[in-house]
Amino acid sequence: MTRDLRVCFLGDSFTAGVGDPEHLGWVGRLAARSARAGRPLTAYPLGVRRQTGVEVAARWATECVPRLSGEWDARLVVSFGVNDTTLEGGAPRVAPERSVAALDTVLAGARAAGWPVLVVGPPPVADADHDVRTAGLDARLAELCAARGVPHVAVHAALAADPVWTAEVAAGDGAHPGAAGYAALADLVWPHWRAWTA
Repeated sequence: MTRDLRVCFLGDSFTAGVGDPEHLGWVGRLAARSARAGRPLTAYPLGVRRQTGVEVAARWATECVPRLSGEWDARLVVSFGVNDTTLEGGAPRVAPERSVAALDTVLAGARAAGWPVLVVGPPPVADADHDVRTAGLDARLAELCAARGVPHVAVHAALAADPVWTAEVAAGDGAHPGAAGYAALADLVWPHWRAWTA
């Protein structure tokens, strides 16, 4: 018998599914697809709008320990980066090395607790310069994940080339897609999720 699966999804507004009129986002769609495929779970979407990786790292233990501690298959999915690379006063809100250190903090804490982690990279927005910064940060996050033996799902390039994602982001607030865009993001994460939870 498969152990009860409980997963905290830590992140920002994309993790919260902002912009989705169906209020599922990629997290809800991924959880539903997982259940249909025979791997049901208790999903805890813990996305906070405008939060950077530093802010996510500051709250991760407080939010995840009560939800994950116990005799079950407990895991974390972490996704941030777009807010880190947003310019404020002419500079990114968070320097790339601090974003990388924030992720490393979460990875180290989860490793100590015995909770596997899956990292989902940040998606593109309707701003080419912002996207260059975000893609650069994502490459650094991927390097850290490789060094720590943690799976990383790169979604930035595929979504930047996806006409559904780009059209919905442009039609919305310039950052968040609608239902079909989040479905495309969930589709990119799905094969990695399936392998990670097998």
